[in-house]
Amino acid sequence: MTIQTTELLALGAGPSNLALAVALEELAPHLAKRCVVAEQHGDVRWHRGTLMPGTLSQVSFLKDLATQRNPRSRFTFLNYLREQNLLDAFINLGTFTPYRQEISDYLQWVARQFDHVQVRYHARAEAITPDYDPAGRVRGWTTRFTDGQTLTSRHLVMGVGRDPNVPAVFRGVRTDRVVHSSAYLHQTRDLLGRPALRIAVVGGAQSAAELYRAALQDWPDADVRMIMRSIGLVAYEGSRFTNELFYASFVDDFYSCEPGTREAILAEMHRTNYGGVAPSLLDELYRLRYQRIITGQGDGDMLTMTDIVDARDSADGVLLTLKDKRTGAVQTLEVDLVLLGTGFSPQLPQLLAPLAQELGLDALDVSRHYRVQFGQFAGAGLYVQGINEATHGIADSLLSVLAARSEEIVMDLLALQDDPALPPARDLIGA
Repeated sequence: MTIQTTELLALGAGPSNLALAVALEELAPHLAKRCVVAEQHGDVRWHRGTLMPGTLSQVSFLKDLATQRNPRSRFTFLNYLREQNLLDAFINLGTFTPYRQEISDYLQWVARQFDHVQVRYHARAEAITPDYDPAGRVRGWTTRFTDGQTLTSRHLVMGVGRDPNVPAVFRGVRTDRVVHSSAYLHQTRDLLGRPALRIAVVGGAQSAAELYRAALQDWPDADVRMIMRSIGLVAYEGSRFTNELFYASFVDDFYSCEPGTREAILAEMHRTNYGGVAPSLLDELYRLRYQRIITGQGDGDMLTMTDIVDARDSADGVLLTLKDKRTGAVQTLEVDLVLLGTGFSPQLPQLLAPLAQELGLDALDVSRHYRVQFGQFAGAGLYVQGINEATHGIADSLLSVLAARSEEIVMDLLALQDDPALPPARDLIGA
């Protein structure tokens, strides 16, 4: 087993930690030299399981890793386009919303541009434990990886995102027959070209709608059913006025609210992000279904106001028991494949939950600057990104606040470095 030491470890090379790395490179290069970003895969991909051809981002390209903090940064999306000789063509598109594949490629490009921050690939963390000083105070963190490597750090930033939400009714079904949207591309690859599949798409918002489109396109002769509890697919709700709630500056207002007020605001904003579908996709789906009708392929049924009350393996696939919420009628539906557009779990990520328990935290108390508050603190920062909707607003899981949030975390890290009341940083290997 190899043990290494660094000042700052960031788990996950997704947009959150890449934005943090960019901010470190530009604002604190001395700390960037002692920062490791650990990525479990061999490359950087954004929504790697759902990079279906033609899928668009719902967020302006100006909300990249740097522009809103430093428009002159060399890490902007526009500079990426220029470096790839794509700037003229992108301008000619006349759009603010790039394809997701472009954003994914941009993130990989950024990960290759760092002068100081080290990105380690094939580094999957499996356990994190606090490192205590003789007085029982937390002075650092020990992270164990699946390859046997161990890395100790003074500060730790969690940017791994939330775990997929698999409804309880499906948890006993074979995993090769039930596929969450986050794993769509690599878990369905072997089924491409298979004729006459029976497919159920579960969910009624953006990810489910994208799965529905992908299923109709990838298996043109399949029997595809979309099952949802709601009355039907609806568009995202929003306007330029409500979009102001996604400003980085709104985080201050939201954080200062009482918990009950925060809950009310989140409930009001639910359909601006989680409960609806992009209008352009709704139009595309309806046209796609119409084309299937006129060519005799079937319309791709949508079962609305329907609950799935049971799911179990059958000899040939998955047997679903469905209940009509209007009439109470119950029916069964056997399918070969279930695609889950059910979002992500509101619970703490599996990697973080045991650490919170070790620290004696039933729930995370997160500061305005994204640092977890806990007793026996000795200067070891634990930061969480992308899972703070309850305290920092609905934009916390989106690209909208990346640039501003990364600066706030860097400033907090620097304040800890300079705090005379805290122990100095330990000697660093290779620093």
